[in-house]
Amino acid sequence: MTIQRAHEEILKLILAAEGGAEQIEAAIREVGPERTAHILADELVNRADLHEIPGQDAAPVDIQLALAFDGATVGHVIRAGKSAEHEAGRAEEPHATIEADLAELLRAVLGPWRAPEAQVLRIVWHDLENTERLGGTMHVFPVVKRLVRGTTGRHEDLGELSLRQGSDKWGLHFYTPHYERHFGPLRDRPLKILELGIGGYGNPASGGGSLRMWKRFFPRAVIYGVDVFDKAPLREQRIHTIEGDLSDEGFLQSLGRDLGPFDIVIDDASHGNSDLIAAFKSLFPYVRPGGLFAAEDLQTSYWPGYGGSSRELSSPATSMGFLKTLLDGLNHEEREHPEGHEPSQTDLTLTGAHFYPSLAVFEKGVNAEGASASWIPRQKMSYEEMSAVDWGEGLTADHADEDGGQ
Repeated sequence: MTIQRAHEEILKLILAAEGGAEQIEAAIREVGPERTAHILADELVNRADLHEIPGQDAAPVDIQLALAFDGATVGHVIRAGKSAEHEAGRAEEPHATIEADLAELLRAVLGPWRAPEAQVLRIVWHDLENTERLGGTMHVFPVVKRLVRGTTGRHEDLGELSLRQGSDKWGLHFYTPHYERHFGPLRDRPLKILELGIGGYGNPASGGGSLRMWKRFFPRAVIYGVDVFDKAPLREQRIHTIEGDLSDEGFLQSLGRDLGPFDIVIDDASHGNSDLIAAFKSLFPYVRPGGLFAAEDLQTSYWPGYGGSSRELSSPATSMGFLKTLLDGLNHEEREHPEGHEPSQTDLTLTGAHFYPSLAVFEKGVNAEGASASWIPRQKMSYEEMSAVDWGEGLTADHADEDGGQ
């Protein structure tokens, strides 16, 4: 199965999980009950952090999923040992069975956080009367508890996820509190997220901590990671890696054209000033209205080795100098422009800018509130001058001068 088809399937299930029973059941039939069970099992395993439970190396446990759909039962086995694995079928002697309705489990796992938890969920413990077998597999209880936890809509702290998944966004940097503020309201939605830069340099199996962090923080999102090195071994459900040169404008354009539009774009790539500027120019047009573009490691704007400068702070060739030029666009309707001037597409769509140490977050929308009324003076007036003006019926000097003359 291709990565694109796998993403299309899970997106279909994510969107269906917001709807009613008929929509959910139709999506399951289209994707297939067995494939749906596989997707849900993978999500539960990913959210469970089973590696943190001691005892599994010596005594693996099998958890049987028995999922009812269309009058039949779909079987899927989760095996918790040195690593957590899962596959279709039935275990010969499972240590526990989780019985659920497949459609309700889909809603609980991939639906909005406020969706009802799986209503038909029953746990059967098979070894309660077999004390000899149970004695060596007591860890089956926390294993099942953590698997079921994935259906409860538990919000996880982004800083904690950064540490657990190996991301440098908290610890080396302290971005996660700012990301919580801006990304938190979106985490319940079906999203498409693009992060530039995966980490780990030339080692194909190294890096990806931030991609895994975003996957956990956004349980209904598809995550795309881009790096100049091949990072295919880091691919997993809802995470797709792409190899490409981010200094190539044509490649940047292809990302937006072929994969966009995106809800969130995060630039954590080379940190070179020219690369960041090119990434913003190429990809901000492919951010959806209501979406966000985040630029990290802006400290390099002051480092000559990355194309920055600590002397020419407003140079548009540096990342901070370029980003500063965007701020005037927020108020493009109030500026005095030369005749024939047309606002840029960024002027018309940039609706917010937030700056933090080494980080900036930009909001995308429609920037067309309209200029201030023409009768509002464009020059500061004294009280005497204001008193001499005929403001017209219903208007006062206080209304005309919103600063109250201060």
